Amino acid sequence: MSIRFLTSGESHGKCLNAIIEGIGSGYYLDLDFINNELKNRQQGKGRGGRMKIETDTIEIKSGVRFQKTTGSPICIEIQNKDFENWKIPMSATAIDFDGLDNQTRTEIENLIKEKEITRIRPGHADFAGAIKYHHKDIRNILERSSARETAARVAVGAICQNILRNFNITGEAKTLSIGGKTTEKEMDEIIEQAKKDGESLGGEVEIRFKNLPVGLGSFVHWDRRLDGRLAGAMMSIPAVKAVEIGMGKEVSNLPGSKVHDEIFLKEGENLAVTRNTNNAGGIEGGMTNGEDIVIRLSMKPIPTMRKPLNSINIKTKTEEKAHFERADTCAVEALGTVALNFASIILLDAFFEKFGADNFDETMENFKKYEQYARKF
Repeated sequence: MSIRFLTSGESHGKCLNAIIEGIGSGYYLDLDFINNELKNRQQGKGRGGRMKIETDTIEIKSGVRFQKTTGSPICIEIQNKDFENWKIPMSATAIDFDGLDNQTRTEIENLIKEKEITRIRPGHADFAGAIKYHHKDIRNILERSSARETAARVAVGAICQNILRNFNITGEAKTLSIGGKTTEKEMDEIIEQAKKDGESLGGEVEIRFKNLPVGLGSFVHWDRRLDGRLAGAMMSIPAVKAVEIGMGKEVSNLPGSKVHDEIFLKEGENLAVTRNTNNAGGIEGGMTNGEDIVIRLSMKPIPTMRKPLNSINIKTKTEEKAHFERADTCAVEALGTVALNFASIILLDAFFEKFGADNFDETMENFKKYEQYARKF
């Protein structure tokens, strides 16, 4: 891969970080665009109290000078404002109790105890994570497995989406349904009812990318197929349980004549390839075919609910109700923003594989030459 990135940070920790490698020099970064994508991730129907606390913006630590990339690894940071309320429970250093009076010591111990989690939440990473990493306090699992981490992915993806726009490649996301409802009024009503009932809701979103050149990705090895890379990335987003490209699972119910997109020639200054359908969702044989890339994602309801499910206490080994911590009723619209930006990372990576990434001028020159060639096919 041309682009590699790692994120770090916890839900209530000091900050989220990301280091991005593989972006060359000379790419201008529109900070307003990037921060607006972070803002979009925090909005939507059914969001909870945490979104009223945080106002996510990135601080670029390295790899950018005068808003243009230098070719060095880019380091970005997103501060967690809520950390002010979690300095003791989420302290990275050991707490020195020596010299503290008994009252202060007791207050600190009680605060740490208050934030301890021992009641497993079905549907979260709690159970498997606690066993895998030998934790009795599930707080150690929750903090990193939280969807708060997707803010860092959105920041990385917004940088990539920003770069793709230089080549007229644009993306959009839309919500198709929430809780089975498809109209604005129905979605508003079902979310309000879910709040009253202590429930949570999932739904379906669609992301679409336009103006991608033909031939990104490859058929020659399984791990270079673009649809596989996109599907894997989308499935890694917390709460996503299904991904469809183009017609998706409906292809299993129809004959080939109703599935495959017929090809025609359009007369003009130059002959151009045209299609009347896009059932393939813009990808054939693991490569872009010039049509829009269309991906749908299905999101499960958020597992943290005000009306908790039956579960167990991992410390006492007794049956109890699951732990509840401040959570959204629904985050489907936010999923659209996360998916759009995460997919942008995969697409820019495939774009750089085809046209090079060392510097903007070279990439643009290679892209324009290929576009001229492709139009003649």
